[in-house]
Amino acid sequence: MNDRVAPLLQALAWATSHRPETLAMALALLAAPAWLLLEQLVRRPLRRHPVALALAQRLRWALRALWLALVLRAEAELLHAHLRELDWLPPLMRLLPIGVLTWLAIRLVQAAGEVALLRRGGVQLPDDPRLLDVDLHARGAITRARVFTRVASLLIALVGLSGMLMSIPDVRQIGTSLLASAGIAGVVVGFAARPVLSNLLAGLQIALTEPIRINDVLIVQGQWGRVEEITGTYVVFRIWDERRMIFPLQWFIENPFENWTRTSASLLASVYVWVDYAMPIEPIRAELQRLCAQDPDWDGRLTKVHVTDANQFGQQVRLLVSAANSARSWELQCRVREGVIAYLQQHWPQHLPRHRLQLQPDAPGPHDPPGPRPAD
Repeated sequence: MNDRVAPLLQALAWATSHRPETLAMALALLAAPAWLLLEQLVRRPLRRHPVALALAQRLRWALRALWLALVLRAEAELLHAHLRELDWLPPLMRLLPIGVLTWLAIRLVQAAGEVALLRRGGVQLPDDPRLLDVDLHARGAITRARVFTRVASLLIALVGLSGMLMSIPDVRQIGTSLLASAGIAGVVVGFAARPVLSNLLAGLQIALTEPIRINDVLIVQGQWGRVEEITGTYVVFRIWDERRMIFPLQWFIENPFENWTRTSASLLASVYVWVDYAMPIEPIRAELQRLCAQDPDWDGRLTKVHVTDANQFGQQVRLLVSAANSARSWELQCRVREGVIAYLQQHWPQHLPRHRLQLQPDAPGPHDPPGPRPAD
């Protein structure tokens, strides 16, 4: 019996005399089970709230990393007497919680943006350009959520990096001495950071005023395309031929551009044809109405025919039609042009535009002798 009790008494005596080491071992053994138990206790009530459960799922790994950082920090404090020779350990223990807290804050902001979209039913935008008139308000919600999320994440990352650098005594002393000895350093840093800060402010302005939104149709530098992505610093502009143009956010604040879906996606499309002066206009009006009535891309709002110009060769006829969005407008415009030209070729070929040339027979001049002219 004494043989079994003696090791226990020795272990108890060691633990009593080495209390920090004992606490460190107990913390290492109980850290993982304690976290798993805490996760189970928190997850059960959250199952009744899908949004809160989704938020917890997004933060799971960041919270685990924070728990691990706190445990390691406590272990280092308990065992500091044995770790004095490790000069790199104290700075690491100061940097690790700050880095993990920065990651947690970024994940929290991203999860909040996702939750904001989930509350709207999980907004999904159609990739088909013919459906650009669907959920115009949803595009604004997605734009605000994404821009705010990315701008806030970038700001948090900058603050976290600054905190990590300032937690190192040597770096803090160098920075303080530089600022104290040369006030121009602040001006230089501010000037160097101006593009970053201007893009951050432009991102906030775009999110608040919404001059552009995700999936908006724009005309930028003569190119037709859609806003594919808005990040914290730049905009991805997807051109109709699948090319991508990258613009800084500040560009859309300082330069003019066309937004075809700012308040509505509906548009008017114009088709121009030239016909002879003898061509009546009423048959063209009737044919345009017939073509639009059979076209699925016509929204039923407008069909008009006007003579908008005339010159020595004929008259210009403008066919005005309406469509729900720019993609449908382009398809409708092309089919109307093809249909009207085919109608003119079939029913009114004599009134297609043409150049007239009238030849006059040669008349004798006042000084030419009478009679037939000699052959050349």
